[in-house]
Amino acid sequence: MAKIIGKYFIAWIPSEEVSAEVNELKTSLQAKFGLKYALKSPPHVTLKMPFSWNEAKEQILIQHLQGFMDQEKGLELGLNGFGKFGKRVIFIKVSRNEALIQLQSRLVHYCKKELEMTKELSDSNYHPHMTIALKDVKAKDFEMYWDYISTLIFYKPKVVGKLVLLKKVDFRWSILAEISS
Repeated sequence: MAKIIGKYFIAWIPSEEVSAEVNELKTSLQAKFGLKYALKSPPHVTLKMPFSWNEAKEQILIQHLQGFMDQEKGLELGLNGFGKFGKRVIFIKVSRNEALIQLQSRLVHYCKKELEMTKELSDSNYHPHMTIALKDVKAKDFEMYWDYISTLIFYKPKVVGKLVLLKKVDFRWSILAEISS
């Protein structure tokens, strides 16, 4: 039997109500500018960047992550306004949250030590955010996108959510498992 390697990542996803609002925002960017790449994943804040894993061992991965989260508390985040990474990514800002920073650090350390995952540079330079446009963003049109986003208000001071394991299936990211705390 051939070993099949899948792509996964670990993220915090907001409540269904807030997810619906973020998806409406992504859909408005698609309708207005044709930006659709961000619609390939649910609204989320990444905690562990995408990694490869043997699909035959998915349940082992889920069990390990659940064991990790059994020692953790639930997480509530604030979302406030918009930001950008150069002229390539537009995102919703996550309010400064030390609990999130510490959780991400512990999770990355756990994944390296217990699951023998590579620690990526982006795991060390963590900048929590919720992406709403990427990859199909054109630098030449960026100011037009940004002018539109800048007219909007997105403010959610306390958003409950949950940790999930996502898997790439047919070029889309889908929730494979909820990892409860």
